[in-house]
Amino acid sequence: MAQDVIVRIQGLNKTFRGRAGTVVALNGIDLDIYRGEIFGIIGLSGAGKSTLVRCINFLEKPTEGTVTVDGEELGRLSKKQLLEARRSMGMIFQQFNLLMQRTCLGNICFPMEIAGVPKGEARKRALEYLDIVGLPDKANAYPAQLSGGQKQRIAIARALASNPKVLLCDEATSALDPTTTRSILKLIQDINRRMGITAVIITHEMAVVEEICSHVAILERGRMVETGTVEAV
Repeated sequence: MAQDVIVRIQGLNKTFRGRAGTVVALNGIDLDIYRGEIFGIIGLSGAGKSTLVRCINFLEKPTEGTVTVDGEELGRLSKKQLLEARRSMGMIFQQFNLLMQRTCLGNICFPMEIAGVPKGEARKRALEYLDIVGLPDKANAYPAQLSGGQKQRIAIARALASNPKVLLCDEATSALDPTTTRSILKLIQDINRRMGITAVIITHEMAVVEEICSHVAILERGRMVETGTVEAV
C-alpha cells in the first residue's frame, strides 16, 4: 500500500451553540488516513464520532482547523468544487436512507442521475454494482421487500455509484444482527481490496474494528485519546 495520505485533519475543532450555551463536540483533532486502508474511529455515544465524519465531507463546517481530502483543502473550495469533492466520498448510514418509492436499481441510479450520467450508462453501472454487493436479482425489488442486511448492501451499491475514493461508514452495522454484520464487514473489506477504496468505519463496537480495520483512532468527549495500529491500541 502506497503510504500517501488521502484524508488529513489538522487542528479540528467543532462547537455548537445551543440554548444551554456552547457545546464542544470536537477538540483539537489531528488525524492522517492513508490511501487504501480501512481506518476505524471508535468511541462511546456522544464522543463526537458522527460529527467528525460529517466534518470529513464538510456536511458540518469545522469551527477551526482544516480538512484536506486527496490534496484539496475543503475549506478553500467554492460551493461547486465542494459538491464535486463530496462525490468522491461515498457515505453509508445506520438507517440505510434508501428512497422507498424507488426500486433497488432506481436507488443506485439516483446519485448518477444527479451527476448527469446518461440513463443507459447509469443503468449499466448500477447493474454492475448490484453484482458487486451480491444482489443481482434485486434490481426491480423495492426496499420494503428487503431484509436489513440487503438494504445495507443496496446502500453500499448506491455509495459506490459516485465512484468514490473514500467510503465513510457511519455506524453502518449497528442496526444489524452479528451474522449480518460480519457479512457486511466482509463486503466492505472485499470492496476495499478489489477497488482500492479507502474505508473509514465509525463505530462504538471494538469487535467491528478488530474484524477489518488496520488503524484506529479512539475518541472520548470530542478529543482523540489514542491512535495507531489496531494491534498496538
